[in-house]
Amino acid sequence: MKNVLIIDDEEKLRGLLARIIKSEGFDVLEAPDLRSGFKKLEQNDLDVVLCDVKLPDGNGVEFVEKLKTTFPSVEVILLTAFGKISDGVQAIKNGAFDYIVKGDDNDKIIPLLYKALDKAQLQKKVKQLEKRISDKYSFDTIIGKSKGIEQAIELAKKVAKTDSTVLLTGETGTGKEVFAQAIHENSNRAGKSFVALNCSTFSKDILESELFGHKQGAFTGATKDKKGFIEEANGGTLFLDEIGEMPLELQAKLLRVLETNEYIQIGDTLPKKSNFRLITATNRDLKAESEEHRFRSDLYFRLNIFEINIPALRERVKDIAPLVQHFVAQFSSAINKRTLKIEEGFLAKLESYPWPGNVRELKNIIERAVILSNDDVLSIDLLPYEIQHQSTHSKSLSAFSMESIEKLHIQKVLNYTKGNKAETARLLEIGIATLYRKLEEYNIQ
Repeated sequence: MKNVLIIDDEEKLRGLLARIIKSEGFDVLEAPDLRSGFKKLEQNDLDVVLCDVKLPDGNGVEFVEKLKTTFPSVEVILLTAFGKISDGVQAIKNGAFDYIVKGDDNDKIIPLLYKALDKAQLQKKVKQLEKRISDKYSFDTIIGKSKGIEQAIELAKKVAKTDSTVLLTGETGTGKEVFAQAIHENSNRAGKSFVALNCSTFSKDILESELFGHKQGAFTGATKDKKGFIEEANGGTLFLDEIGEMPLELQAKLLRVLETNEYIQIGDTLPKKSNFRLITATNRDLKAESEEHRFRSDLYFRLNIFEINIPALRERVKDIAPLVQHFVAQFSSAINKRTLKIEEGFLAKLESYPWPGNVRELKNIIERAVILSNDDVLSIDLLPYEIQHQSTHSKSLSAFSMESIEKLHIQKVLNYTKGNKAETARLLEIGIATLYRKLEEYNIQ
């Protein structure tokens, strides 16, 4: 649709403009003053407004600012009988698309309308895209009603509106980047850049270049200037995944950036500024790592302003069924299959599996099962061998036996250390080999 509103108190001129514009296939609304024009804007989906400068109830130049504040995607072309340079400059500053003189510029109106229409429709498309991204990464899309995941969501919602640094902890595949995206999309920086970098993917030198950027000629192969992720994140959010894998030398440089908002590209001598919000994630115990001098303690305390632990999937078994239903619907739609029914035994196998790869592993397994299915049912035989034939050799323990108490205690300490087996063995005051033997004996994953 091509929708235009003409605001002018001269009825004959307004009617003439309307006829000209309608002949080009535009839908045209008319208003004699600013008040009634604003009502039409509220009641209709409009693209462009042609507005006189001098009207009975106000000035069109001032009206532009109010209109653009309320309807940022609508473009405004101001019409005046007596063109003044100062008015034209102020109109553009207030957000007008253009400022033209009546009569002298009539031949410009239609081409100008098309240009304004293109800009307005592009802005609407961008807004729709931003809304889809925001909806995709809203907290409502995080599936789960278990206590652990609900607590994590509640904490994330509280910190999202702040600019505080967030540390997301939890095992690989629990959905830490999903939380990071949701925090960004629900923050005051939503709509700005969300830049994600996995610190375990690159060597030290390449990671430094990716993070800080480099100048042409800084090293062999640096054939042109390159922006770093810190610069790309300016105004938005920088997400550093697997922060525990960052080399110590780079940790010192990152700390400097967090303290000053300044950084220096490789090969440059002048500092640059970047205002970004930092979210980091790790599957390591950074506190223990810092105590062992494998991670800078000053950086750890700077990152750990607000920690959110994302629970492992085996700790939120009640969430497996809704996750499965979600992934089945998603992958069925992707390959144009009718949504499949889930066999009861299929779900039971999934709920008894320990999920070392967490939600990511579950997602991959459901995608595979949907692709393999030949009928309308997801059955056990579509699952990987290790899930179909899970080990049942673990002991059946009495709730009052010493072994049962020992198993429960080991699980609690493992949860406390977030799965760090070396730290678990240290706290239990047993050897690491003994711990692994007991984990196998009690079938603790």
